[in-house]
Order: sequence, then C-alpha cells, then structure tokens
Amino acid sequence: MNYNKKTVRDVDVKGKKVLCRCDFNVPQDKATGAITDDQRIVAALPTLRYLLEQGAAVIACSHLGKPKGEWKQSLSLAPVAQRLGQLLGQEVIFAQDIVGEDAQGKAAGLQPGQIMLLENLRFDPGEEKNDPAFAKALASLADIYVSDAFGTVHRAHASTAGVAAYLPAVSGFLIQKELEIMGGAIAHPKRPLVAILGGAKVSSKIGVIHNLLDVADTILIGGGMAYTFAKALGGSVGTSLLEEDRLDYCREMVDKAKAKGVEFLLPVDTLCAAQFSADAQPELVDAMAIPDGRMGMDIGPKTIARFTQAVQGAGTVIWNGPMGVFEFPAFAEGTRALARALAESEAITIVGGGDSAAAVAQLGYADRMTHISTGGGASLEFLEGKELPGVACLLDK
Repeated sequence: MNYNKKTVRDVDVKGKKVLCRCDFNVPQDKATGAITDDQRIVAALPTLRYLLEQGAAVIACSHLGKPKGEWKQSLSLAPVAQRLGQLLGQEVIFAQDIVGEDAQGKAAGLQPGQIMLLENLRFDPGEEKNDPAFAKALASLADIYVSDAFGTVHRAHASTAGVAAYLPAVSGFLIQKELEIMGGAIAHPKRPLVAILGGAKVSSKIGVIHNLLDVADTILIGGGMAYTFAKALGGSVGTSLLEEDRLDYCREMVDKAKAKGVEFLLPVDTLCAAQFSADAQPELVDAMAIPDGRMGMDIGPKTIARFTQAVQGAGTVIWNGPMGVFEFPAFAEGTRALARALAESEAITIVGGGDSAAAVAQLGYADRMTHISTGGGASLEFLEGKELPGVACLLDK
C-alpha cells in the first residue's frame, strides 16, 4: 500500500469549503452527558486551526458511539461542538442534522475562517453502509475532503472512503503522522526491528504476526496469547486463557520464525493466581508449567529481563498489547517494565492504539514514546499490511 499521500499542505484551501472527517468519539458521563476525556478533540486542533488560518470554511464531521442508524439524543455531538468551540476560542456552528436542510443551509452560508460541526454521522444508516447517495450528499456540502480520523480508516464508510469519489481527498496532520511513522517503521525500519505483541488472543493478532515475520528481527510474545503458544509447545497452562483451535497456527509461526532467522521470544516464567481478581495472590512459576487451577496473569522477572534486553538493543520497537492484567496492580509489572524500557531506549518507539496506549498513559510513560497511535483496530490492520480504505482513497503525492 502506498503511504505517500497528499496532505492539507499540498492543496489550496483558501476560500474553499472543506469537509474534515475528525474522530470525536469521546467518552461521556452516562448520567450527565459531560465529556470525560477530550483528548481526541484536542488531537484534531492542529489540522482544524491550519485550515481556518489558511482561509477555509470548515465543515467538521464525526461519529459518536454506536447509534446504528437511529437518532439518539444521548449520542448527539452538541456537547462536542461546545467543547471544540472552547478549545478553538471561536464559535462552532452546530447543524441539527447531517445532510438535511439545516446542514445544507448552514454550510451554504459558512464564511472563510468559520467552522461548523455536523450531527453524528452514524445517525444516518447510509454512513456505515457506505451508501453512495449519502456519500454524495455529504460531499455536496464542500469542495475538498480532509481525512483526519485514523481510528476509522480501516472502515469503508461514507465519511471515511465514500466521499473521496466526489471530492479531492487529502490527509490531515494526524493521519500524515501515522502514515509517516508507522508506514516508515514497516517499510524502512531502523534496525533491529523488535515487535512486542501482547493482549488476550492469538486470533486477533494472526495477520500481524504473519506480516511481522517478514519484516521484524525479533518478536516478543506476552499477555494472554502467550499461553496458547506455551500449550502448543507442550506446556501446561492451568486455567489460563487458551485458544485450542490456534495451537497448530502457533507451532507454524514458531517454525516459520526459525526458518526466517527471526528471534521469537516467549515467556520463561509467569505470575499466576487462583482467581481473576485484583486481590489475588501472585505465584511465580515456570511459564511451561502453570499448575492446574491456576491462571497466568503476567510475565515473570526472568522474562522481563529477557524482553528488556531485546528492547535495549533495538533501532525500532513496535508494541501492541499489554503483557498481563495491567489493570490489577499486582499484575502490572510486566507491562510497566516494558513501558519503562521503551521510554529509556534510544529506539524509535511506536505504541499501537487501544489497551497498549491506555497502559502507557496510565503508567505515566506516554510523553516518552516516539509515537502513540490514535487508532486501535486501524493500527492493528496497518501492522497486518492490509489496505486501509480510508487511506487508499486519498490522493497520492
């Protein structure tokens, strides 16, 4: 896939109406509807400010939650419009609909340097179906399309891919950074390239492991998925997370790594417990010999030392998925130690979205990473080498 895409800097936006797809899918207080974390709104500001300063009239759009094509007041973007206005220091005009009379009227009257926000895109069933009529109606509001919601580029929706059939399409600064850093790490990595994969399931990382075996020098496996590998190689895993139907695949990947000369490191020791709870007593055991009635909860100290050593010698580190149940303090050390190793390393450090990004932020290391991806599913599919519809539709440089 070509990652060298045109950006907002490559087009003249002065006096033009620009439809900008943002990711305003922010968490809200269930009782009051108040936004509890505005990071995603803050992340959109550089692109929006640039467009406004260049004399564009900006029509921002986003989804929020999963209304599934139904109008739900609790998922209205009105609170987002208010917060965005506070952050930008100017009024954000809010449309009561998406492509209806209110949106069309307000878009038609929008002047250069002004910004408006459409109502939740997913209130219209045409959004997730990538309905051409809805995409065309959305595109008719503007002259140029800017894609800046990396968390949604793996979805072929009307606002992420469909509109590009009707408007010149370029990336905003958020997507530009994702493509440059993550694309560069896969296409031209500073070596050695070390990939750290964790999280619950092997099945969610099959494509990633497969693709990384062709580009990585070392792959480290932790988290819940490590127990399926342990079982596949003849170990006992007690009541740990296990995907019985992936045992052959795990053996195949270990063999493939050997054949390709890729170092494939699995845990050598494990912290386990009798039950899945924050106050469970940790017991340290051999990773291949978890007793019956015990479940693996984190990597052990010997594994931490091995994994840390691999990170210290790296040129590039890509990390996706925690090493254990980091939400429980007694089982957070594996994830914390790796986050610390990445923070102290000289390598280019890239953290995939989702749980890994949450862990790094929670443990206080976020500002010491080269890049933290803004998209969970999108960054996974990126690492799998899949074509992302919301990137493929953008104009090539």
